[in-house]
Amino acid sequence: MSKIKNFSLEGVKVFELDKLADERGSFTEIMRMDWKDLFGDEKIQQSNLSITYPGMIRAWHRHARGQIDYYVVAKGAVKICAYDDDKNSKTFGQLIEIVATGEKLQVVRMPGHYWHGVKTIGTDISILAYFINNLYDYKSPDEERRPWNDEKNNRS
Repeated sequence: MSKIKNFSLEGVKVFELDKLADERGSFTEIMRMDWKDLFGDEKIQQSNLSITYPGMIRAWHRHARGQIDYYVVAKGAVKICAYDDDKNSKTFGQLIEIVATGEKLQVVRMPGHYWHGVKTIGTDISILAYFINNLYDYKSPDEERRPWNDEKNNRS
C-alpha cells in the first residue's frame, strides 16, 4: 500500500505520515531515508523552520540548481502552491494547490524548478519544518523570486 499521492506537475508528491498517539501525546517520524518512494536517491542537506503569521504569503520563488524542498506542517494550516511556467513543458501553465495541516501530518515534496510558495490559512500561526537537498549558499543563493501578485504568472 503506497502512502504517496502524485500530482500533474511531475515530481510533486504528498507522503502521508503515521502519527502514533497515546496518553502522553503523539510521536511521528517525519523523515526517513529508507522511504525510497519519496526520496529515491536524494539526501537531505539542511533543515529549516518557518513560523508564519495568519494570512501571510511567502511566494513566489524557484531554484535553478536542482534544489528540492520537503515540507512538513507541524502547526496550523498552509496552502502550498506550485506553478509551471516552462513553455516547453507538458504541464505549462498548470497550478497546483495542496492544503497541509498540523492535524494531518504529511511530507510535501516540491521540485525547486517550479515557482512555488506557501500561504498560512486560518486564524493561527503556521509552523513549517522544511528539509532541502542542497545547502543554502550565502554567497550565491539558488533562488529566483517574484512577488506573490506578479502579473507574469497571475497566480496567488
